[in-house]
Amino acid sequence: MDVSARNDRGARRGGDWVRLLWAGAIMAGFALTLAVLGAWLRFEIAGRGGMPAYVVRIALPDGRGAIGLPPVEGPADASRPLVVIDAGHGGHDPGASGPGGEHEKTLTLALALAVRDALLADGHVRVALTRSDDRFLALSERSGMARRLHADVFLSIHADAADAPDAAGATVYTLSDTGSGALADAVAARENRVDTINGVSLDGKDDAVSQFLVDLSQQRMRRNSQDFAALIRREGEGQMRFRDVPLQQAAFVVLKSLDLPSALLEAGYVSNPADVRAMTSRPWRDGFGKAVAHAIEIFLAGGGGA
Repeated sequence: MDVSARNDRGARRGGDWVRLLWAGAIMAGFALTLAVLGAWLRFEIAGRGGMPAYVVRIALPDGRGAIGLPPVEGPADASRPLVVIDAGHGGHDPGASGPGGEHEKTLTLALALAVRDALLADGHVRVALTRSDDRFLALSERSGMARRLHADVFLSIHADAADAPDAAGATVYTLSDTGSGALADAVAARENRVDTINGVSLDGKDDAVSQFLVDLSQQRMRRNSQDFAALIRREGEGQMRFRDVPLQQAAFVVLKSLDLPSALLEAGYVSNPADVRAMTSRPWRDGFGKAVAHAIEIFLAGGGGA
């Protein structure tokens, strides 16, 4: 190897070392910048009580188990029918808002309490509320409470909203056929069939049997739910102002229960001043509670005929 070749190889090695040194210097500078930034953030957070001002904390379930069940009020006799009343929205979810700043979550809780008080005053049934204060619950948790408590009927109370100023009145919804079909497909497709339909376990049944049991249960549930909704409409006449088509069906998630009669009552429009005045009036709410409670009691006594 001549002198020129040795010099070229030495130059290349020297260039490699220079590049390595530069790369090391750049990495060290980057690490130092991150360390300084981290120290500054820790200082800022500590100075603001441990949390930056722009951070909003929302309590969420930890996923380690089912949410706690609400207390059951009323007669101590466990054989008495159990009604679960759900006040829509809550917590960081205010629901619809009215022109005067009214929040649906506040109105629904007051209406749910009125129904509970009327049922407890009559003393015929047991009652549980999905929420008795301003807290957030997922839709599945609401109907899930009713199923875990083995409720006999489930009622979710809401207040509607619309851009049209003349939109007013109450509506009673039950689960639509479309929503029920989607749920049936999901249940029949489960690999782990450990659910029960009207007391019949699906565990160990093949897909055809499971689908048959689900279909039968849903048909019965839809009929019962529609009877329940019709009773609310009948007993509420004269107390509540209903829409032109007061009984409707929709695929509300909160109503997707296989064997629990369920209805969703939109008590009025939070966007309508007259409806808001009614829902915020204690005498009106008392009358509302008594009418809905009477409908529930007639339904549970088997006296539909609506």
